[in-house]
Amino acid sequence: MFTGIITDVGTVLGLENRGDLRARIGTEYDISGIEIGASIASDGVCLTVVDKGADPSGWYDVDISAETVNLTNLSDWAVGKRVNLERALKVGDELGGHIVSGHVDGVAQIIKMVDEGDSTRVTLKAPEDLARFIAPKGSVALNGTSLTVNEVDGASFGINFIPHTKSVTTWGDAKVGDAINLEVDTMARYVARLQDYS
Repeated sequence: MFTGIITDVGTVLGLENRGDLRARIGTEYDISGIEIGASIASDGVCLTVVDKGADPSGWYDVDISAETVNLTNLSDWAVGKRVNLERALKVGDELGGHIVSGHVDGVAQIIKMVDEGDSTRVTLKAPEDLARFIAPKGSVALNGTSLTVNEVDGASFGINFIPHTKSVTTWGDAKVGDAINLEVDTMARYVARLQDYS
């Protein structure tokens, strides 16, 4: 489990096809505190650490299945790409965002960006089958970042990025046309499921 509060921006240092895709991610995390088998959300995708550098080299490796590559924006990863990182939630940690599983539901696309003062309003288009789970003032995780939905119009929805979010995540690099990992709020899924049976 995660909260959608990004705690580091890593860099893809290497990619290698070995049946599955092996990615090496550079990080500012203390590598000595990361166990093999630990879960780290990378652009919102829960990935398992399978190797790591000796201190203080600052990298860890993950294996990414073909299914994950096909269902997320990880197919766009290239060496040098910056990625949002979050370590798994521990008992007693502050829950500053919302409960995020790291299981991406689909890929949304940025269709519009407008600066409003120092903030940026971003409009995204969700896959049609996920649009019903997105509601104004509800939560979504986009590339692993917990965000509040401003407005919804069909499959399109708007998010506002304040300067702090743009500076401590990869959202400062975003542009129209980008594919974005989308995880809808788990509570919205349960509400929709209950409505299906009412």
